[in-house]
Amino acid sequence: MNILPVDPAFAAGGTSPGGEKPGTAPEGTAIDGRAARWQSHREERRRELIKSARKAVHALGSDASMEDIAAAAGTSKSVFYRYFGDKAGLQQAVGEVVISQMQRRIQEAAQSAQTPREGLLAMVSAYLQMAETSPNVYTFVTTYSAGEPGAATGGMAATGALGHFFEEVRDMIARPMRAHLGTGKEAVIGYWPTAAIGLVRNAGEQWLATPESPGKPDQETMARQITAWLCVGIAPELETLDPHNPNP
Repeated sequence: MNILPVDPAFAAGGTSPGGEKPGTAPEGTAIDGRAARWQSHREERRRELIKSARKAVHALGSDASMEDIAAAAGTSKSVFYRYFGDKAGLQQAVGEVVISQMQRRIQEAAQSAQTPREGLLAMVSAYLQMAETSPNVYTFVTTYSAGEPGAATGGMAATGALGHFFEEVRDMIARPMRAHLGTGKEAVIGYWPTAAIGLVRNAGEQWLATPESPGKPDQETMARQITAWLCVGIAPELETLDPHNPNP
């Protein structure tokens, strides 16, 4: 993300930038202009802090404190509290950026698929790839931060950017299913996408948290396994355990 230069006075916590002389514009114009520039600087500074926080969490871990994040960003904890209110607010802000990127990537993957199953595989793969890029950042934006001063009473797991993200993914899953299955399948189309998201998220997060070992599947293998569970369940594995199956 490209960040525009921040005015040094503002970056240091100075007063609102300005410079116009009174009376050089119609009444109200100079004040409105200064307010607009001040708002622009605040937005630039906020984007800069989000970018710095994301880098800090990637390096330090998802449990990095506001003080750790501020130190890595070269500023004070009070600056982050001023812009985001508390750690939950920072998680929300970073999450909006990260999850927006994930959503775009998943949409692109789904659009290139030829069949519903290919679309599911593409979306699961994109989700795992984005999460694996920085497990620390993913965990940071999907885990409620308890115990922080002034922490919010809700978590991103159910609300905010993450909730919107999973709603969008649910709709992306439902659309090709509706076109493929036709009418009369509203029970499946209505409930299955939500259940699918739960499976993908829980399996994916467990996979991310699993230490590297020879038995851990790579990203592509895990994506194909999750897609198979979504499409055919575990029936093939169960058949191998069926004593009445002549071809175990």
